[in-house]
Amino acid sequence: MPLASWIGRWAMQPFSKALPPLGDTERAALEAGTVGFEGQLFAGSPDFDVLTAMGPNQLTEREQAFLHNEVRTLCHMLDDHAIDRAQDLPPEVWRFLRDKRFFGMIIAEEFGGLGFGHYAHATVVARIATVNVATAVTVMVPNSLGPAELLLRYGTNAQKEHYLPRLADGRELPCFGLTSPYAGSDAASIPDRGVIVEREFNGKPTRGFLVDFDKRYITLAPVATVVGLAFHAVDESRPEGQQDLGITCALIPVPHEGMEIGRRHRPMDSAFMNGPIHGRQVFVPMDWIIGGEKQVGQGWRMLMECLAAGRAISLPALGSAMQQTALYVSNGYGQIREQFGLPVGKFHAIAGLVAQMSAELYASDAARRFTAAALDKGERPSVASAILKVQLTEAGRRAVNHGMDILGGKGIISGPSNLLGVAYRQAPIAITVEGANILTRALIVFGQGAVRCHPHVLDEMAAVQVNDETALGKALVAHGKHVAVNLWHSLFGAPVLGTPPEALAREARLIARMSAKYAFTADLAMGMLGGKLKRMELLSARLGDVLAHLYLASACVWRYRVDAAPELLPFAQAAIRLQLDEAGKILRDLYANLPTAGRRVIGALVLRRTAHLAPLRDVQLIELADLLRTNPRIVERLAPDLSEPAAGGLRDLMHAMELGAQLGDTTAALNKVLRRTNSLEEAARTAPDPELALAYLRAADKVIQVDDFEGPAAHQARDENLSSPPASPSPSAPPLFAHRPERTTPPPVPAT
Repeated sequence: MPLASWIGRWAMQPFSKALPPLGDTERAALEAGTVGFEGQLFAGSPDFDVLTAMGPNQLTEREQAFLHNEVRTLCHMLDDHAIDRAQDLPPEVWRFLRDKRFFGMIIAEEFGGLGFGHYAHATVVARIATVNVATAVTVMVPNSLGPAELLLRYGTNAQKEHYLPRLADGRELPCFGLTSPYAGSDAASIPDRGVIVEREFNGKPTRGFLVDFDKRYITLAPVATVVGLAFHAVDESRPEGQQDLGITCALIPVPHEGMEIGRRHRPMDSAFMNGPIHGRQVFVPMDWIIGGEKQVGQGWRMLMECLAAGRAISLPALGSAMQQTALYVSNGYGQIREQFGLPVGKFHAIAGLVAQMSAELYASDAARRFTAAALDKGERPSVASAILKVQLTEAGRRAVNHGMDILGGKGIISGPSNLLGVAYRQAPIAITVEGANILTRALIVFGQGAVRCHPHVLDEMAAVQVNDETALGKALVAHGKHVAVNLWHSLFGAPVLGTPPEALAREARLIARMSAKYAFTADLAMGMLGGKLKRMELLSARLGDVLAHLYLASACVWRYRVDAAPELLPFAQAAIRLQLDEAGKILRDLYANLPTAGRRVIGALVLRRTAHLAPLRDVQLIELADLLRTNPRIVERLAPDLSEPAAGGLRDLMHAMELGAQLGDTTAALNKVLRRTNSLEEAARTAPDPELALAYLRAADKVIQVDDFEGPAAHQARDENLSSPPASPSPSAPPLFAHRPERTTPPPVPAT
């Protein structure tokens, strides 16, 4: 008997018990998407030639023109504070979004859309989000998971011809109802149910579904004109046990009998539209099923295939925008604001935070751009998309938190001149949606990666599924060789495959070595724990996090090659070091928590020769902060999507920074005189260019000041005087709220 057959026969029974059973919904999720460079990292053999062959991000002339014209114009229309206070976008912004086809970026030109690629789509969202998150969310939802993408991939010709032109030009505004009160993260268990019936519809007998549903957290629901709906299709004419046809997706126009829509949630009191949708005995004709009757029961597969790519675009763009804005604000405010006679950005406690933010941004944006390039080449990397969703939304939250710490009192006073307050409040939204990060870390990144990215596990599972002993034996022999190679590389060093950039050759060796250590550790955990690892979520989350940090570190190598920006080399090196240091810490924690007596010995062996993964030294962080403070070009390269808003604190800071750059080193002397004289005018007269100096001092003072508002006593006095004759206003008294636009009622919801 061949060795492989003997091994397969011996292993079949224990493997059948050890491997976790897969339901149809889990199988659909696992099979969604493709595997890219993350698969090589999981296998312990990253090839840097494959990595750098991905090539740079590409924008067409139309995409570049749209970013330069329409997106820039839109950003100049956005006032973050005014939109947040009004709880809606201004009517002129809604019109502009429709007229310029922002809702049709992913729709092909043949249907009237813009036909943009994934990188262009993500860049549009990121640039809008740097000035107003609510507008970015409003733009991203129709272009993300929802009716347009589902129609493009699965719709019938009649559905495409009817809906896509109307979605592209904004005549239709879509939302998609998936989650319900009793099925959030476990979206596959939605209780919403549609039973096949035949009813008279538009004057003739029509087959369809009679659906009851209860949805919540649905973005754009209050203003939607067409609702995408996911429900369980049921055919009660079938025998018991065969009646459930599976999750099905449909399109329902608004209004429609039995469907209630229009109420509103307030996610962290944000201005974008979000709300519940309810339906009782709603008739859905078979023609309204996306893809027609042949796609009944295929909705979960459709959704998983779309999410495999979609997680890498919109929410990571929001996270990147938060990072870029926070870095610009922290670095800029650190130059303008002085305490103890020095710009606060020169204090090491602040400089270290700013430097860490810049290194994290380099890595996370490298991964975002690398994955967008893969998407534009036709890949649909499901594991990498989940990595991006978690890592970039978390990085955005960290960056805003650091920025708020640096701003101090300036950061916590609400008003039009606040720099990060609205973003700080909204950061948890991106963390929560499209698969909460806790769920994605614990179940998706490693759970899906262990099957899709591992070179042998999927073969083993397939062999067990069909009871093929020979196939199982062959897969196990190959798996054994794989483990032995990675153990050797973990102990004695891993070779570098391909030719990384010479300036990052040392970092590439570190990535290769850590990848081998990770690959061996993943096999060890799966071998010891089997299907139990699926339930030991703290361990599986750590395994997913190590893969994520390796992915971000590798993307830095790719970015440095395609950017050809040698001035960013210190940031690339720092970014890789931070990611690998974090990966090493997580591996040490993982070995400390493996439920086996020998874990310490194994961990000590595998993690030997990791002293080189020490975190960045203080002196390196200070050097990065000095580069950011003295070279505006570097900040521009790290935050290329930062856009100028209509008004507010960010625009004030941009204006002050521009004037400060013109003054150069003169600002320090000006501030010294200002501290002595407490007079902007007197300080400005000491400068070689008094007019420019006064303009800067006034702009800097505007950045430093915070907003104040009427208190209860003023409102009470005004109420008491309502019955008295109005007094003539003093000509010298400033009007109330002169520093910001006053809006007493929210603007009307745009006509749809």
